[in-house]
Amino acid sequence: MPRKPPPEIVTHAQELFAPLGSIRVKPMFGGWGFYLDELFFALEAWDTLYLKADTQSEQAFADAGCQRFIYTQADGKTFSMGYWTAPDEALDSPAAMAPWARLAIDCALRNRKPKKPR
Repeated sequence: MPRKPPPEIVTHAQELFAPLGSIRVKPMFGGWGFYLDELFFALEAWDTLYLKADTQSEQAFADAGCQRFIYTQADGKTFSMGYWTAPDEALDSPAAMAPWARLAIDCALRNRKPKKPR
């Protein structure tokens, strides 16, 4: 069965991230993951783009009015992940997205797990 094409927000985000380098997207858990080389730095879920953040960078997202990724499971339990929405204006152009994408990439670099030896 052929895969369905990515939603418009994924295609748009690929254009926003293009100046950063070789961007790859792949479907995951009903959404889409964004990779710069092999570095996972963003995701799309429910037609919303989320950027990776940690304790060093999440305050910038909070100060810009961004929302943390929060998911409610079927049993009513909620959990959050270290991802935040991008500021609305960052979705306007690659130049506006660049500083936010850099925060996400820097976070992904800081939190990269070492590869397990074979």
